[in-house]
Amino acid sequence: MARDEDIADLRAGAPFDVLVIGAGIAGAGVALEAARAGARTAIVDARDFASGTSSRSSKLVHGGLRYLAQGKFGLTRESVRERTALLRDAPGLVSPLEFVVPVHVGGRNGKLKLAAALAVYDYFAGARSRRWRDAAQLGAELPALARDRLQGGWSYLDAQTDDARLVMRVLQEARSHGALAVNYVAVEDLLRGHTGVEGARLRDAVTGAMFDVAARLVVNAAGAWSDRLRGKIGAAPKLRPLRGSHLIFAADRFPLAQAVGFYADDGRPVFAVPWEGAVLVGTTDVDHRDDLDDEPGISRAEVDYLMRAAQGAFPGIRLTEDDVVSTWAGVRPVVASGADVDPSKEARDHLVVMEEGLLTVTGGKLTTFRSTAVAALRTVRARLPALRNAGATTRILAAPKPETEKALAGLPPAVARRWLELFGDDAPGLRAAACAGETEAIGVAPTTWAELRWSFRAEHVVHLDDALLRRSRIGLLLREGGQEAFGRIRDIAREEAGWDDARWRAEEERYRALIACRYALPARP
Repeated sequence: MARDEDIADLRAGAPFDVLVIGAGIAGAGVALEAARAGARTAIVDARDFASGTSSRSSKLVHGGLRYLAQGKFGLTRESVRERTALLRDAPGLVSPLEFVVPVHVGGRNGKLKLAAALAVYDYFAGARSRRWRDAAQLGAELPALARDRLQGGWSYLDAQTDDARLVMRVLQEARSHGALAVNYVAVEDLLRGHTGVEGARLRDAVTGAMFDVAARLVVNAAGAWSDRLRGKIGAAPKLRPLRGSHLIFAADRFPLAQAVGFYADDGRPVFAVPWEGAVLVGTTDVDHRDDLDDEPGISRAEVDYLMRAAQGAFPGIRLTEDDVVSTWAGVRPVVASGADVDPSKEARDHLVVMEEGLLTVTGGKLTTFRSTAVAALRTVRARLPALRNAGATTRILAAPKPETEKALAGLPPAVARRWLELFGDDAPGLRAAACAGETEAIGVAPTTWAELRWSFRAEHVVHLDDALLRRSRIGLLLREGGQEAFGRIRDIAREEAGWDDARWRAEEERYRALIACRYALPARP
């Protein structure tokens, strides 16, 4: 459905049962569970879908092995179970990922300590995946790995995803149950009534139009911005915004067959992960003190930190900053403990709190979005009977319809599989939209041209970065944000979105500035 049609439905006047503010993974999960329970649901975001933390994560769907060291057994158990469910219900979109953690003589974590932690991890998962490899075997499989005092390493299974595409699939599922989902709609104020918050005054960022939307329940899922919305009802801040930054390397310069976890010079865990045909290295964990309305970007200190860590773990590759294709940074909405602790020691538990009719859901993990959404909605079932069945369905995403797979017959098998995994029951529409030659990949990225066309046609693309940084990831996977492909992208935008030359020039200028400022290496002082 076109965005303007969704805006018209949003403004139609009939009250919603649930209005969700924030279309990252937390909000998308709430919208899906509410709509699936039968509640009339809408979800809006001041910017683009997944444009906050949920397109800037480490792309891992994991149980949080390091949380065991903090004694967070409940969080780890929940995460491992949700990871298993996502692997079952979103195959391909969420994929198994083998990690290996090298063990060095005299290192921070010895063989037995890691074995004990991984045994608990496997117990929660209900299956053993841990396996010990001696130094010779590990060196043969990862020849660029540092060999000094190498004892061997433990491998275990976790999972990874395209986080922004996961959000889009969850929103797609919510729409199939009748939910409205609209991007670039900001909250100007909350509407108050005798039961507390009873709706919101919204502004369409595209047209500037203001309108009120009534709702029996307003859910604050605005991530790092949640305290700002809570401030409208006089609530005290509860979050500690923490920035996590990443580097992307070309696979031909950083050949890596599996994910590797290692330690930076301050003892924090860092990892290198094959992802979308490239290799990502991350992450940092620092207080984010910049304006939340400014696009976050990696700092020079974070670049140096991650480069030192990668160079130390893989000295044989001789990585330099010239090998970095792109960077990104995201701000995590971590619930503040109130203590003066290192950012890495803050817990990753979610926050669910009802304040004067405003239900805030934030602070959780990508992996546990479904269980967090169900827990949140169950707290308000007495207030809103339409939610009495929230969480009754155990599947996270419905399996594609039998006719969906049939509609992809005749495509190259790898393309058919990719489209089915990433787009589900939208895949036949994508195939119908594809023009000649559009099953081909864009440069070294696995994204096909047809996927980009579909995003402009059917996925509410408003700005060029929506298409290149979130609907697809070619802005991260190709140098200079994919500018080498701009000629063909311009043609698609003209055909599908009606962008004339003036609109394209404005979008290109905006996008180039964004890439140079926030997704490239920062200049040295």
